[in-house]
Amino acid sequence: MRFYVVTIFPQVVRVLDFSILKLAGEKGLLEIIPVDPRDFTKDKHRTVDDEPYGGGAGMVMKPEPLVQAVESIKKEEARLESFLLSPQGPTFHQDLAERLARLPAVALVCGRYEGVDERVRDHLTGEISLGDFILAGGELAAMVIIETVARLLPGALGSPRSLEEESFSRQLLEYPQYTRPSQFRGVGVPPVLLSGNHMEIAKWRRFQQVKKTWEKRPDLLAKAPLTDEDKGFLEMVLQGEDPWTQS
Repeated sequence: MRFYVVTIFPQVVRVLDFSILKLAGEKGLLEIIPVDPRDFTKDKHRTVDDEPYGGGAGMVMKPEPLVQAVESIKKEEARLESFLLSPQGPTFHQDLAERLARLPAVALVCGRYEGVDERVRDHLTGEISLGDFILAGGELAAMVIIETVARLLPGALGSPRSLEEESFSRQLLEYPQYTRPSQFRGVGVPPVLLSGNHMEIAKWRRFQQVKKTWEKRPDLLAKAPLTDEDKGFLEMVLQGEDPWTQS
């Protein structure tokens, strides 16, 4: 798939050339293309902002360069979806990442200054927010979205199971992970993980997912597709029971 990042700082895309994103690009799974709205201005100063009508602090990004930048992408991409990165949009989540991963092309429009002309929104698919906070611009948000989506592309990760077991893939947080040494500053690895009993390890991991989600993100449990075994684990958690603490 292709991500177009509409930004007045096109060099930011170089930061994305690492780790999973770099590997996905080398495999031909992902292409990240910067589009500079200054290239769609007509004055010698390449102006992309102006004073707000009605007065007020700061500058507002002009509609023409941003809209024309997106329209130039649409000429190349028949199935393009475009999003303004804005705190006014719905919060980005894993389900949306999975939907974007199924698209051939996505444009992320990065605002700056005090915001963008309201009329820009009329020419986009929608808006996306990372949360209830304000950044200086949309570039960092674009990086987060691109990395999240890139990991979902078939073949991007070495092990497809990694996606299935990670947090939010089933509305439950991930189970605790351990590696060598088996003892670190007086704290050992849970004995069940050293037992070699893979069926029991799988049960322990699922129990830990339910437990962690209840302790840290109970709101997720309301949306999680819990099995009868999961519900039994949740009952144990609520009663303060852990069958593996005696292992």
